[in-house]
Amino acid sequence: MKAMILAAGRGTRLRPLTDNRPKALVEVAGHTLLEITLRRLREVGIREVIVNVHHFSDMLVDYLKKNDDFGMQVAISREEELLDTGGGLKKAAWFFSEDGADGEPFLLHNVDVLSTIDLGRMVEFHRQHQALATLAVQDRETSRYLLFDEEHRLCGRQTGRNSPEVVRPSQTRQGLAFSGVHVISPRFVSLMTEQGVFSIITSYLRLARQREKIMAFRADAYYWRDLGKPESLAQAEQDVKHDLLQL
Repeated sequence: MKAMILAAGRGTRLRPLTDNRPKALVEVAGHTLLEITLRRLREVGIREVIVNVHHFSDMLVDYLKKNDDFGMQVAISREEELLDTGGGLKKAAWFFSEDGADGEPFLLHNVDVLSTIDLGRMVEFHRQHQALATLAVQDRETSRYLLFDEEHRLCGRQTGRNSPEVVRPSQTRQGLAFSGVHVISPRFVSLMTEQGVFSIITSYLRLARQREKIMAFRADAYYWRDLGKPESLAQAEQDVKHDLLQL
């Protein structure tokens, strides 16, 4: 299996920590976010990874070289302009396309997400359901919900107090919070018709409308934290200190 780590963002919510470094090199309990994510991927047998970079990109590349890529094969996708999640994956599509549309699924992981989600179990769920993409989701508060039907298939989204955007009819809909971890079949790459800067959620919704199977993997039982703000980093440090999380 292969994976991509989304690490190109400027990390503006993490300022001043990101005034002199990329967010991927911000630390929790003495470990950078990039190291933590790479080790998590390595634990499930992934050895080939591509990382997209933009903000302080040379610093991140030098860090990987200094640490011998943490025993993995790490490719770099440089973005002259930020392409968002969908545009970033599309630019790096060559890394996965070489395995063919029928190749192994790959993992897509935000660098600023810290979790104990069982990635191996998530990949197995993806395979069992023959999904085009599988998204780790939780039943928690968020400003942006993804809507799933009774079969755990994506059918829309709800942003704030706006009316829900429904792309597939369903008897019931449940709003769940996306956790920044995806398992994706290589065929998805060839189906990304969007261009330039775009969110991968845009592609998911369009393809769900076309009856492609975008599945929810329920990750409620696992630790999860978005490390996009300094206070979230501080809380993660406390979680490690009190043995709620092991790095």
